[in-house]
Amino acid sequence: MTKLNNQILPFNVKEASQAEYTALNQHTNRIRLERLPDDPPIPLDETIKNMQSLPSFIDAKMWIVWNPEQSEIAAQGNLILMRTDENKHMAQIEITVLPEYRQQGLGRQLLKQMAETARDDNRRLLLTDTVDRTPAGEAFMKRIGAQKGLETHTNQLRIADLDPGLIADWLARGQEHLDEFELGLWEGAYPEDKIQAIAELYDLTNQQPFGDLEIEDMHMTPEQLRQTEQNIFARGNQRWTFYLVDRTTGKFAGYSETVWNPNRPEILRQDMTGVFPQYRHKGLGRWLKTAMLNKVSMERPLVKYVRTGNADSNAAMLKINNELGFKPYMADTLWQVEVQKVMEYLQSRH
Repeated sequence: MTKLNNQILPFNVKEASQAEYTALNQHTNRIRLERLPDDPPIPLDETIKNMQSLPSFIDAKMWIVWNPEQSEIAAQGNLILMRTDENKHMAQIEITVLPEYRQQGLGRQLLKQMAETARDDNRRLLLTDTVDRTPAGEAFMKRIGAQKGLETHTNQLRIADLDPGLIADWLARGQEHLDEFELGLWEGAYPEDKIQAIAELYDLTNQQPFGDLEIEDMHMTPEQLRQTEQNIFARGNQRWTFYLVDRTTGKFAGYSETVWNPNRPEILRQDMTGVFPQYRHKGLGRWLKTAMLNKVSMERPLVKYVRTGNADSNAAMLKINNELGFKPYMADTLWQVEVQKVMEYLQSRH
């Protein structure tokens, strides 16, 4: 174990030096290796572009503990304050400590800085997540009095395990709805003439299970969508979005979205798939997902795995994913804790 002087230093997310970004990239890749040992590291250029293109409504603050002898970041903490109309009561935090620096109180010192900053911004609740591959994270959450808000899994599909017969069957069932729905695809940026309707389509994210988390529904604006897109594409990501339109009303019925990055060519991230309540029980979710997987199989030959996140309580989506062959890959728990409780815990440690 390497002993350190626990000095907390601010890190300028958008205007750091090349050397600072390099140290941060090395730190996050060490943590990433622990959580995702089969995945390649994130290139420095991608880390820099991600930081520098964060949307203006995401107020990201970061602090580090620096080890001058090793010229490395031993621990880091970041605090996300969403500058939106919703969820002004909460902040998101993340604390990462390299294994050789754990059990020295570095996480506690970073937590103090973040809790005080959140409190000064009138935030009363902190949210974070832990994964089963880093048990120290869950132990820390329990020590500070955090409560489990939602249990989820990253589920993974091996493309080689896809059943061609099942895909063909689900696509054929989807084709039966062509008189009622139009299936379309956007590759890359959303079309400008549809951006308001797409912002409303994003409301489907609010219909995911949130368990006991004290989270208000989010309503993305067209400007926020564009800023988010800018960040996604700046990092080198390529996005595909399949959507369904009700031919009678011209309104969107649902959509499914994936993101692929050539820096990690074997892995495809399946993001949101959702269908509005009035269009459910028609097999539209299956149609969207299989249309996407069919296109991936034909046009993304490097992809070997598809990963997606699902709440353990999301029975409807889990049923579809299980039928497709997705299997649990990593457990993830979302936690919440009152800022006041954090402050009481920190005071008790003196």
